[in-house]
Formats: sequence, structure tokens, C-alpha cells
Amino acid sequence: MMGARRTTAVAAARAAGLASRVLGRGGGTALPGLIATALDRDIIRDLALQLPCGSAMVSGTNGKTTTSRLLAGIVERAGYRAVRNQSGSNLERGLASTLVQEADFLGRLPATRRALGVFEVDEAALPDVLRAIVPRTLLLLDLFRDQLDRYGEVATVAVAWSAALRGLSRDTVIAANADDPLVATVAESGVGPVTYFGIASAERVGTVPEHASDVKACPRCGGPVIYDRVFLGHLGHYRCSACGFSRPRPEVTAREVQLHGVHGSDFTLCLPAHELVISFPLPGMYNVYNAVGAAAAAHTLGVAPGDIRAGLEAATAAFGRMEPIDIAGKRALLALAKNPAGLNEVLRTVVESAGPAHLLMMLNDNVADGRDVSWIWDADIEMLAGAIASVVFSGSRADDMALRFKYSGVLDGAGGPEWDVCKDTRDAVERASRLVSPGETLFIVPTYTAMLDVRQVLADMGYVRPYWEE
Repeated sequence: MMGARRTTAVAAARAAGLASRVLGRGGGTALPGLIATALDRDIIRDLALQLPCGSAMVSGTNGKTTTSRLLAGIVERAGYRAVRNQSGSNLERGLASTLVQEADFLGRLPATRRALGVFEVDEAALPDVLRAIVPRTLLLLDLFRDQLDRYGEVATVAVAWSAALRGLSRDTVIAANADDPLVATVAESGVGPVTYFGIASAERVGTVPEHASDVKACPRCGGPVIYDRVFLGHLGHYRCSACGFSRPRPEVTAREVQLHGVHGSDFTLCLPAHELVISFPLPGMYNVYNAVGAAAAAHTLGVAPGDIRAGLEAATAAFGRMEPIDIAGKRALLALAKNPAGLNEVLRTVVESAGPAHLLMMLNDNVADGRDVSWIWDADIEMLAGAIASVVFSGSRADDMALRFKYSGVLDGAGGPEWDVCKDTRDAVERASRLVSPGETLFIVPTYTAMLDVRQVLADMGYVRPYWEE
């Protein structure tokens, strides 16, 4: 039963969410939570305690939304009812909004007996959220440079995570990416058991971290880090030549990873005592990491291997994360890219795709994107040389992105791609789609607020549903 304060907070928050949707100002993913927590500061903790099966949290710089979606799909096949912040609003107010919307359901037993929270949590907000909710499983994906004006360097986030993990219950299982030296170091701070995951082998592998790598030295001693295999950014098989720190042995791995451009990948998923051949529909090495992370978290929750495989193979893209869209009969993919490592992986998918590719690059510098856009100079734009047919630049910092492409040499030469700058989002979508012929693909590559903007425009044009209805 809810007390008067809780009832008032829930009612006011729901009314605010409804008003936001009616007025066309989004899905009410943050405002209800702000109101609820202002009226009842314990509402997140108390409503989360009503989840009979507890909760799983997913945090990291890249992959939170996709991985939490994958995990929710897996656990629902295992008979759970996943309660999640599916809109991607991953600060405390977003979790509060989700729990407020579910308040009536959570108060009904036994109907809610199989309810399990699956929450994605912003990496900077994680310490505060862990003080309100004690999860059964905490999945730590990766740490990359992102929004430096908000987070600071990745080491700052790692220190905050380590302190938060020391305060966790021994009942919380940590599922940690063994291939990320920072995450592996953080995981050692926890007091409960740790299940490591990673990639064992893949057809695309290097031995030198890319320019956008965020680990230049051993996180323990500052000594030189040597890689035997590099799969993405600074993720791979590593060891410190000074102190001996090395990649922990993972219990859940993907081996023999084969990437198939926009069509996804194939790999063998190795769980303790089980090997599963997975045909995974989401593209890119980063999504393989998301899949293995979701499998590791599901394993810690006791989900059967068959349900893990079925959940992964039935995966669909989260909104804005390699989301397929039909624009007047032309194929488009909406792919969020908000930091150098993420943009590099999207561009690799572009390069590996069959046929000429077309780009709509959208760069904003709003608070949620990070005011500092200098990170685009650390992305490997040069890999696109000879691989694209056209590119349109849009967003509040469209000129900066166009300049970065110009300096890369991608736009040069007699046979170079056709290009243009269109500041207005709808004009940019129409211009970019006109350049696409049947059978070709338009890659729409926005930063976070640009993704929300272009998706709203696409919804207004009738090509997608609003993200809060997904």
C-alpha cells in the first residue's frame, strides 16, 4: 500500500508525463521522475524494493541501451516480466519515471511475482543509483572518453565506480568486460563475485590500439600496456610489462567472430559447460560485445542457455542504434555516434557494407552531447576514402564536421563524393535521401541530441513511431 506522500508523488508525476506527451514535448521520460523525486526522495529505493526478482543494471560508455534491450529480451524468454527504462532515460529521474509508471503493477501480487528490473544507468550517475537500488547483477560494459566537459577523463569515472563497488552487497554479482583494462580493474573493487566476459577470437583483429584508444598506460602502475589482440578501441587481450597486470580469464566468451556488415555477425558463444552457435542480427564488433555482455548477465541470473541463444538471435535494434528505417522506399540506418570509438565502429560498418554508401552526418554540441566537439579529430574519418558516394552535414556544428571531413581528404579528388551542408534537419533528411538510389543505403550518423531531433523529424514525416512508443 502506498502512503499519502507516495500516492501524491506518483499521481503528480504521471500527470506531468501525460501532459508532456499531449503537448508533443516528448514521451515524458524525465519530467515525471523529477517531480516524483522532488515530492518523495525515497521513491526510487522503495518502488525498486517491490520488484520480487530484484534488478539487473547495465552501465558503461557505449552500448547501454542496446545491451539492456538484449538482456530484457533474454529474460522475458525465461519467463520474467522485464521492467525497464526502455526510452534510454538513464539518470535517476529516468529510473524514477519508469518505476512511477509501473507503480500500480508493482503493488499487485502475485501478478508481479516474476517482475525483474532491467535498468540502463548513465556511467556518471551509477554511484548515486547504487545507493538507491542494490541490484542482483551489475553489468559493466566499457569506459571510453565521452563528454569530457561533464565526466572528465575516463580515469575519473573509474575511480568513482571503484568507490561505489566497495559499498555494494556481497549478494550483487558483477559481470565485467575482461577486455577493457579499466573495467577489469574496477571490478576488483567489488566485494561480491565477478563474472568476466570478452571476445576470444575474431576475423578482424589487430595488435595496436587505434588512435581513439583511451588506455595508454596500465591502470594499476602506469607502466606500458602490451596487446596481443585488439578488437575495438582499447578492448582486447592485454598485459602490463611492468607489474604483470593482465586480462582476467573470462567465463563467457565469443570466439570465431565473423562480421557481415549491416547484416550482423556469426560467432560461437561459450558459456560454462555450453557452446552455442549464434547468428546475431545486429552489426558491428561493438554489438558483439553488447551481446556477450547481455549473455554474461543473463547467465548470472540463472537463465538457461537456450533462452540466451533465442533472445540474442531475435534481437532488434534499439531506437537510434543501427535502427533500420524505410524513407519513401529507400533504406536507411540510424546509428548514434557520440565519441571517437563509437564513431569509428559505425564508419567501419559503412566501409564493410556492400555497394556505395551515403552519409548524413549530424553533429550537435548541446549539454547532453558535450559542448566540446574536438573529439571528432580523434575519429578515423580517413577510413572512408573511396567508400562513400555522398555526404550531407547537419546539426549545430555541421561546419565543424564538414571541416574534419575536408582535412581527412575524403571529399577531395575528381571522383570524390557529392557533399552539402544543410543546417535544417528536415532539409538535410530530404537532401540526403534524394541522393540515394534503390538498393543503396543511407547511414544517418548523429550525436545524441541530433539523434532525438532527426528521429522526431522522421516521426513527423511518418517514417518511424515516436521513440517512447517503441
